[in-house]
Amino acid sequence: MMAERSDAGSATPPPPDRRTGAGPPPSELARVLALLDASRHSLVALAVAVDLASRRRAELVALYVEDLDLLSCAGFPFACEIGAQSGLVRPLSTSGLEAAIARQRSRIHQAVEHAVAGHELRHRLEVSRGQVVAETLAKATPGDVLVMGKAGMSERFGPRLGSTSRRLLLQAPCAVLVWDERHVFRRGPLRLVEHDRHPLEAGTVPNWLAALFDGVAPLTAHCAGELERLLARSEAGGLLLHRAQLARLLDEDPDMLARIPLPVVVVH
Repeated sequence: MMAERSDAGSATPPPPDRRTGAGPPPSELARVLALLDASRHSLVALAVAVDLASRRRAELVALYVEDLDLLSCAGFPFACEIGAQSGLVRPLSTSGLEAAIARQRSRIHQAVEHAVAGHELRHRLEVSRGQVVAETLAKATPGDVLVMGKAGMSERFGPRLGSTSRRLLLQAPCAVLVWDERHVFRRGPLRLVEHDRHPLEAGTVPNWLAALFDGVAPLTAHCAGELERLLARSEAGGLLLHRAQLARLLDEDPDMLARIPLPVVVVH
């Protein structure tokens, strides 16, 4: 594994909390982790992670995983890639893919440095090679929060939740904050989905999370479709789900979360 000190970003993080004149309180977070891949949604998530780490005085760890599965595929003689815009088919070689990964790593390094500029923030960029989910899970600890964008979107076929995002949401040992770069963040209530088996009360919301929103609001939804309808026109605040609730909702509709127009936080 290679580790670098770096920085990131462009995007619109939540506005500073101006309700008190005091500086940010000591952090109850161990670290803020930002999973990066140089895409637009991950750079937006990076900006959010920088803002959160700065306000909570936590360390920022930017994670970039060079996908070993993709590199392995390039070794097959019949491997090829299809341009997302052009539709052109090109041979996929290991050397060409290594060069592309090196360029992406350089862009991420520059993005991290740009994102943390002007912030007094402990931060580092950790670069590793392996399977994205396995590498990310190995680095996360229960006291962290993992911030990532809503990956796997398809304009042609509609919003979809990427398989990497889904696995991390359901398996990460820490809280996961999923940011939607398609919508401008506006402060508002954090909606708690009520559930008999997993009640969530205002007092159980961590301080770092409460600071992003204006209070909490209970929300009763008995199925994925009902939850989506209730939030379809929401323009402010966010949604908090227990992991067991999320698993049940995704079993009903695997792409429901991608269509929610709000930041989503998943906790144990």
